[in-house]
Amino acid sequence: MATGTESATGQPAIAEQIADWAESLTASEIPGDVRTMAAEVLLDFAGNCVSVRQMDYVQSLVRAWDGAGDCTALGHPAAFDAAGAAVINGTAAHGEDFDDTYEGSPVHAGAPAIPAILAACERHGRSGSDVLVGIVVAMEVMCRMTVVAPTAIHRAGFHPTAVIGAMGAAAGVGAAIGLSTGQISNALGVAGSMASGIIEYLAEGTWTKRLHPGWAAQSGLRAASMAKEGFTGPRTVFEGTHGFFFTFADPSIDQDLSHLTSDLGSDWRMQRIAFKPYACGTMAQPYIDCAIKLAELEINADDIASIECETGEGIVHRLWEPLAEKHVPTTPYSSKFSIPYLIAVGFLDRAAGLAQFTDARIRDQDVLNLAKKVTYVIDPDNEYPRNYSGHIRATMQNGSEHIVRQPHMRGGTREPLQHREIVAKFQNNVRFGGWSEQQAKALQSWCEDLFDLKDLDTLKTFRA
Repeated sequence: MATGTESATGQPAIAEQIADWAESLTASEIPGDVRTMAAEVLLDFAGNCVSVRQMDYVQSLVRAWDGAGDCTALGHPAAFDAAGAAVINGTAAHGEDFDDTYEGSPVHAGAPAIPAILAACERHGRSGSDVLVGIVVAMEVMCRMTVVAPTAIHRAGFHPTAVIGAMGAAAGVGAAIGLSTGQISNALGVAGSMASGIIEYLAEGTWTKRLHPGWAAQSGLRAASMAKEGFTGPRTVFEGTHGFFFTFADPSIDQDLSHLTSDLGSDWRMQRIAFKPYACGTMAQPYIDCAIKLAELEINADDIASIECETGEGIVHRLWEPLAEKHVPTTPYSSKFSIPYLIAVGFLDRAAGLAQFTDARIRDQDVLNLAKKVTYVIDPDNEYPRNYSGHIRATMQNGSEHIVRQPHMRGGTREPLQHREIVAKFQNNVRFGGWSEQQAKALQSWCEDLFDLKDLDTLKTFRA
């Protein structure tokens, strides 16, 4: 293992410690359960990419990107340069907010990590085992970064996946294409100046959040490419006076930088990645479970006078306010971040998949009538961000009440989705994207075999 240059504290800088670990990690050292997690995130990612390949925001991005090359954006016939494939795949993977999330402080690890690694390895002729190492490094770095100062990045107005994703992608690409410790450290330093992504999309439900993981993927990839050719970045990008957390995190929230390197390589934080059963915001998922449980009592929506929900204060500004917008979402994308809408559609449809987020569904009067009955109160004992829970108190027209709770996120560590459920989700997503059963099976097999492939030549067969 290479030795980093000592910083002013007499210790290697955090970026150097991460780079040292990333440079030396081999596929054979990755534990079986970590490899399994990486494979399941890969499969989930691939299904999400294909599901939205024909949607307007993806097609707009495809038309806007003018960099041709030899890299694959899943489900698109053209070949792109590595940055183009990364940005398109990353945007598609996160586009419907159906991708993986981290429990403890929300970040979507797969959507920035996997597109960057696939594009880099396809471009540089690397092996499937290189892909595995890159994905694991990228996701582990992201999962560790997100718990340094929980809620602080959101509070500062940034999207954690966007800014953290650039850093994870840079480290992962560096590991995958065989950069040295110094080069990976430089890549992290450079990526710190490329990270971006504000959360003002919340105001109108516009497309920018969808772009964030894709932009992070190509930023990390470019940072690693620049470092490979000798470009330098600050070693103190994490802990420096003007470093990452100074810039992107609300200073009123305590920071614990030890999460970045403590037990690195033995305590695998990425094992806490969760898979979403519903195509919407992470913290809203337990509320949908509550709504479906309420519907299973065979209650008529017209008999409900009001629904009050206990909630954590930390999610109010994203999923509850402004309440007028949340009661009547202006776009299908905005509806994904409206707990009132999600409770209503979950109750009426007993589902919250891709079909529940259309122009027609968000304008359905029965859905809107029920959504307008939903309000919230802040529960000071709510465990967010350590745990995501749901609560519904439904008061009926006759004065009776029904209380439903969901104590944790289904799909997370407390109640993980089974492999067959992840496969079923993948198949449904690929089918939604218009692919045949044969194409779906071929992509599933490729994902399952990828980490053992000698190269990524067959990836181009999924340009369609």
